[in-house]
Amino acid sequence: MKLPDSAHTARPWRIHEIAPDFRVEDVWSLPTPGGKDDFAALVHHVTGHDLTTQPSPIVRALFAVRWKLGELFGWDDDKRPGDSPAMPSLRDRLPADLRDTPRPDFPALPFRSLYLTDDEFAAEVANRTMHGVLHLGWVRDEDGEGYHGQMAVLVKPNGWLGSAYMAAIKPFRYLIVYPQLTRTIGRDWAHR
Repeated sequence: MKLPDSAHTARPWRIHEIAPDFRVEDVWSLPTPGGKDDFAALVHHVTGHDLTTQPSPIVRALFAVRWKLGELFGWDDDKRPGDSPAMPSLRDRLPADLRDTPRPDFPALPFRSLYLTDDEFAAEVANRTMHGVLHLGWVRDEDGEGYHGQMAVLVKPNGWLGSAYMAAIKPFRYLIVYPQLTRTIGRDWAHR
């Protein structure tokens, strides 16, 4: 379920001090009920997810088109944050207590992990259109009985191309990609 930006910004997440110049693009509640110690399982599940194997043929097609456009227009060109001075990594901004936290790998997606705590995980991705952060949090349910995942996407568009790109993909994200992705995460979580 889509949430207001305040569901992310009102919480004392560490990412606020690391990426204050990034805007909140999306916030979603994940259907991943669990206990206090289940956050690591959610992070493992999300980092291992391959969007090209998404059950929805529409979502698979959208990502195939995106990767092909990125290849044709040189949007991606194996750029990773920190690989060049022009694209510094948010890892350079990490406070000392987060620098040596676990950093799970993303075998199928172009993300680079930043840090992992007991209830918060952040990873970054960068290309010629934007520098983005995938943020996962483990939040207490309203009834106080359990926990669930919350996903936020933070972005810093790269110039006019990035702003145009983010505007162009917004309807696809809200109407197709995130609803399908959260359903898949929930279904997989229930069968873990």
